Amino acid sequence: MVKVLVVDDDESLASVIKLMLEFEGYKVVLGMNGKDGYNAYLQFRPSLVITDIVMPGENGIEMVNRIRDHDPKVKTLYISGHLDKFRSRLEEEMMKFPVNFLGKPFSRKELISQICQLAN
Repeated sequence: MVKVLVVDDDESLASVIKLMLEFEGYKVVLGMNGKDGYNAYLQFRPSLVITDIVMPGENGIEMVNRIRDHDPKVKTLYISGHLDKFRSRLEEEMMKFPVNFLGKPFSRKELISQICQLAN
């Protein structure tokens, strides 16, 4: 079973993503911010991290950089309503790491498609 960590300060969205992924057969743990997500990663050790970028305190990119100290090849799907602000940074990451990104709002189909691309 594929383990997925979902980190988003929007608790409602995080819960909806969790339900969608559990329906698809994934084991999912939630984090509500960068610090919480990092600690959840250390305990859960997922193969995929889905994270919002803009969160209070540590943002999603900073959190994933800390996670990469433990697993440089962790697959990451960044989600954000502000992708244009981070696009060049994310495109750089895509050159080095298994990363993709998805703009909010997104559909269930788009989310699952992105996860499948990362899994291959």
